[in-house]
Amino acid sequence: MKRSLALFLLIALFLVGCSPATTPAPTAAPEARTLNIFAAASLTDAFTEIGKNFEAANPGVTLTFNFAGSQALRTQIEEGAPADVFASASGSEMDTTVAGKFVADGTPRVFLNNKLVLILPADNPAGVTKLEDLAKPGLKLVLAAEEVPVGNYARQSLDLMNDSFGTDFKDKVLANVVSNEDNVKQVVSKVQLGEADAGIVYTSDAVAAPELKTVEIPSELNVIAKYPIAPLVKSANADLATSFVDYVLSADGQAVLAKWGFAPPQ
Repeated sequence: MKRSLALFLLIALFLVGCSPATTPAPTAAPEARTLNIFAAASLTDAFTEIGKNFEAANPGVTLTFNFAGSQALRTQIEEGAPADVFASASGSEMDTTVAGKFVADGTPRVFLNNKLVLILPADNPAGVTKLEDLAKPGLKLVLAAEEVPVGNYARQSLDLMNDSFGTDFKDKVLANVVSNEDNVKQVVSKVQLGEADAGIVYTSDAVAAPELKTVEIPSELNVIAKYPIAPLVKSANADLATSFVDYVLSADGQAVLAKWGFAPPQ
């Protein structure tokens, strides 16, 4: 009897071992979603890196960036361009989107500060060594256009310089402007190509172009730019847009921004 029971158990174990293995249910692939980020041109390098980190942390998510002058981005949003997040170099441009109901009142958050710096070609053919040199006759200066945030800030800085360098200093400097660009990256490019002797850009842009020489603009003559960011009211991925904004303001996001020369919000 005991031998029959043992034989029965062995046969049962054999049959169990020979039964087809249970195949685990396939894991569902993450939902594919695209997030459209409209961001100031000065954020190109930092946001490209932040975007890669965000995609890695959110499988299935693809970020598409539109980098341009904040005024151009605001116009595109007003004209119906599909955008999920707006990161502006100008508070006034963000305020306009709020007034137009494209961004909900109370949602924009300042996520960084930036300041101005003078950039020069590596060989510095004009021999610029100080801010006063911007008024030298024949100097080729390139700025962003006045409606572009950095162009507006540069002109505000020149107003402050009038108190230090003479009431006609700004007029002399503006007489040397050979080009007014649509965004700050175009200003950098003109200087890199040797088409200008100097340009006024953000500190972050100088960090991204280390081959260029710089002349610091002291704090009493500088203008601090505060960048706001917000999800769009009509975002097709509102939850994801909010998550991206939160990530930019997180310690990880702020570390990337600091790496590219931006200062934390104050």
